[in-house]
Amino acid sequence: MLDIKFIRENVDLVKRVVKNKQLDISIVDSVLKIDEKKRKLIGEVEELRGLKNKYASEKNIEKGKETKLKLQELEPRLSEVEKEFLAAIYKIPNIVSSDTPIGKDESENKVIRSWGTPKEFKFTPKDHLELGTKLGIIDTELAGRVVGTRFTYLFGDAVLLQNSLYQFALEVLLKKGFIPVLPPLFINPDVYTKMARLSPETEIERYAIERDNQYLIGSAEHTLGPMHMGETLNEKALPLRYFAFTPAFRREAGSYGKDTKGILRQHQFDKLEMESFSTPEQGLVEQDFFVSIQEELMQALEIPYQVVAICTGDMGGPDFRQMDIESWMPGQGKYRETHTSDYMTDYQSRRLNTRVKTKNGVEFVHMNDATAFAMGRTIIAILENYQNEDGSINVPSVLQKWMGKSKIQTK
Repeated sequence: MLDIKFIRENVDLVKRVVKNKQLDISIVDSVLKIDEKKRKLIGEVEELRGLKNKYASEKNIEKGKETKLKLQELEPRLSEVEKEFLAAIYKIPNIVSSDTPIGKDESENKVIRSWGTPKEFKFTPKDHLELGTKLGIIDTELAGRVVGTRFTYLFGDAVLLQNSLYQFALEVLLKKGFIPVLPPLFINPDVYTKMARLSPETEIERYAIERDNQYLIGSAEHTLGPMHMGETLNEKALPLRYFAFTPAFRREAGSYGKDTKGILRQHQFDKLEMESFSTPEQGLVEQDFFVSIQEELMQALEIPYQVVAICTGDMGGPDFRQMDIESWMPGQGKYRETHTSDYMTDYQSRRLNTRVKTKNGVEFVHMNDATAFAMGRTIIAILENYQNEDGSINVPSVLQKWMGKSKIQTK
């Protein structure tokens, strides 16, 4: 969340950001109104507490009782207003970087650079589902009978391909000093809310375990981010970089009718995620570092891609700056998102109360998260870019030592 002092002092800026993120600017006026009410109540309660102590020291029993009764009336009101304030300020999105494009939706995202040239096939390239089905390594129909739409079974070489991608990323990230983590796949609602990933507006996207009052995570960063909740970190230890490979669960309620064919948009998928905690001065450099890792991985796979700056209307509420990588998908004839990098500044850490002691005093840390590999989408990119006319798939050279073969083909 934003600092209320910052909101008070920058009302026009905050309203402009809220508008550019396609939200109602009245939420800013609402939080300021509640803030004013809260500050007035705090003043009244503190004054009464001072009088209570004064009367106690003077042994003025009658005045003490009178003051105590007033406090018993005001303190619950203050508690309710504080809850109301928190709910209101949580609706205010993060401000955005100076290089974030202003736009209403994904059509106004900006390509800032590209790498590689899409291959020209001497035949009409097939999409991943046709390739995977014929090879016997992807079966969405079986998953449909067992559980429903937007699920899949992967078999044989598709599983080996996913494992090879993990081993490759593991090798790269360990050399760069990342700490591997196996985090929980469940998260408590209050922590999910502090991560700015659960709200009345986004709850429909989450899988809730109502009996236990928990949720399934939609990404590993949802349980990586809270690891230092309530802590003050040592500046010398920063940046702290972690990665985790987990299933992710999303209801995709807002994607009805989109990408229903194949494994691009699934309710359950596997993803390798990076997370870091840094000083405010390191935050932007850290995001650029994460994007450079994403590019290193895709260049090693030799898959053409473009780096995209996400505009205000398409980025997440907690994001200060969001960068995506879109990889070329020959079967679809276009670039599709395979990676995201989110720089949150102190928006999450302020909610989580994760701090760092620096020469400037105690500050909130800055947080970044980014995709290393979203497995399903990367498998799609490999199958479609490395396909042969006979339906076989050449294995990217960087993965062959883990695959134990150079080609995926029917037996």
